[in-house]
Amino acid sequence: MALISPTILALRRDPRLLKLPPYLSALCLFIGVVWLCLLPLNEYSRHTYISENALLPGQVHTYFGGSEKNVYNAYKYEVQALVGKDQKATYEKLSDIFISAGLRPARQKYEYYAAGNTYSGENVYAILHAPRGDATEAIVLVAAWTNMDGDLNQSGVALALALARYFKRWSLWSKDIIILITGDSRAGPQAWVDAYHDEHTSPLVAPLPLKSGALQGVVVIDNALDHPFESLHIVYDGINGQLPNLDLLNTAVSIASGQLGIGISLQRMWKHNDSYQERLQTMLRGMVSQGLGHSSGPHSSFIPYHVDAITLQAVGDGGQDEMAMGRCVESIFRSLNNLLEHFHQSFFFYLLMQANRFVSIGTYLPSAMLVAVSFTIMAIALWIRSGRPPSPKAASTDFEKEKTEMEVVRKDGMTAIIPKENLTILERQLFLPVALVVAVHFFGAIPLYVFINSSRNTLPSYFVVFTVLNSLLPTVLANTIHYYTPLTPQHHLLLQSFSLLVLGMFLATLATVNFSLSLFVGLLSTPLSFTGYSFSYSVDAKEVFPSPARKYVSILVLQLLSPTVVVWAVCYMWGVDLGEMLAEAAFGWKVNGLWTQVVIWCIWWPAWMLGGVLVLV
Repeated sequence: MALISPTILALRRDPRLLKLPPYLSALCLFIGVVWLCLLPLNEYSRHTYISENALLPGQVHTYFGGSEKNVYNAYKYEVQALVGKDQKATYEKLSDIFISAGLRPARQKYEYYAAGNTYSGENVYAILHAPRGDATEAIVLVAAWTNMDGDLNQSGVALALALARYFKRWSLWSKDIIILITGDSRAGPQAWVDAYHDEHTSPLVAPLPLKSGALQGVVVIDNALDHPFESLHIVYDGINGQLPNLDLLNTAVSIASGQLGIGISLQRMWKHNDSYQERLQTMLRGMVSQGLGHSSGPHSSFIPYHVDAITLQAVGDGGQDEMAMGRCVESIFRSLNNLLEHFHQSFFFYLLMQANRFVSIGTYLPSAMLVAVSFTIMAIALWIRSGRPPSPKAASTDFEKEKTEMEVVRKDGMTAIIPKENLTILERQLFLPVALVVAVHFFGAIPLYVFINSSRNTLPSYFVVFTVLNSLLPTVLANTIHYYTPLTPQHHLLLQSFSLLVLGMFLATLATVNFSLSLFVGLLSTPLSFTGYSFSYSVDAKEVFPSPARKYVSILVLQLLSPTVVVWAVCYMWGVDLGEMLAEAAFGWKVNGLWTQVVIWCIWWPAWMLGGVLVLV
């Protein structure tokens, strides 16, 4: 009996097999994009639900209202009277309000430096010790003095102070309640939560004089309106794409919309009729926010410490007053007070289509993984091809010849059919391709360092200069390599193989942490798999390197999809000032630990640079 079919053995050198990888790679990309577009459909998304039964959202009667309206109005008057006064007077007045409510206040100063700017301020907070607790757990109510848009959060701060006084009257709390008034919406919360976990940088960030137990949940009030609002906009995105436990968000939605009849919106989708287009738009907006990884509100600083947090933002002009928002916060805190252990049962990785519909990681992850796999397929194919010897083009005749050049071997009663000649494998010259890939990836640290350490005034100029240099760097590097160490066809194949392998490996790993960033970088890097060579069987120089027409088209595509051009395009489409975006990125790195720019300059940019060199070399 023959052990190995001669046809199977012949396939090992069949030139037609080596023409399949580009099509497989393109198929993976196509399926990945189609998969993403199918997610908003009912068949692929699910209705939200509460996993932690102890939360019991909306099962208690809320009492905030009535006479508390007068207390709120008094506090709002006090907050408005502080406008224009210095920080010392403001924080002293807030401390006095906490004392009058029967709470012990504490203050914390902070100061950060980023992009040549100084971010300083002071946080004021007080701890309501639980009558039925042992100070091992706490929940936090936050109101920033100014919101993310820089507006005075007058109604939010007044409501937080009124709730602090109101909560003090109840004896049902089993967890401590911390009421925190931060100096701003970005640096202040980060300084406080860092100091709470003893991760602050002294002396720039002062330690906290008062602490409680482990933080179980955070609710942020953002209401800069001076009139009744229409709905609540729930902001939930965290630093580096991290998300709070879905149970917390579902609890807020259930209470606001189900118990109190307040409308809910996500991702600035103010009107949502639950159509496919609006589901897809909501999902894509959430993916963009997650991919950027920036701080979207005061709650974002808590999520990296595994503290689930959301921001409730009052939007629109309608019939809901501040008492309705207060009752919503009260009911959420009553649910958090029921928690027997930290949030863990529901999802930490999800995409929201609307307030009541989501997709879990098991459903959406294959989309980004398929994009990452497309690079790996091409890398493996290029590796195999780099070990093949040069041979003339004779696909069909070579295939028939392989069939005939076999011999029959009989041993120990067994029969095997093997080729008469062993397959020849070329020795791979690895040093130069590996050295180039490693060197270019290390060079990514240069733009990373420049853009996170320059001042706000010089960032736009530096970026303009770098954009011009970036368009010339592939040509300069290709000519330098050609002058000192001309690349052989095998070097060319190995260099592209290693570059795509590193890119695919990083994107596959990143997809499990920040799905959106991995997918966007993968899609923008798609041309790198299909430029720089002619994928045929032999390794002759004429066939490895692209034709002039294809070369120019490849250069144009790569230039249009370079990281610098993409940054310019994003600023133009969103109407964002370039310097402001770069300054925000520098602030995120210095203060929040944002690593989106690491992915851009140390993973995406080196892969793009190597792709340009391979086209031009």
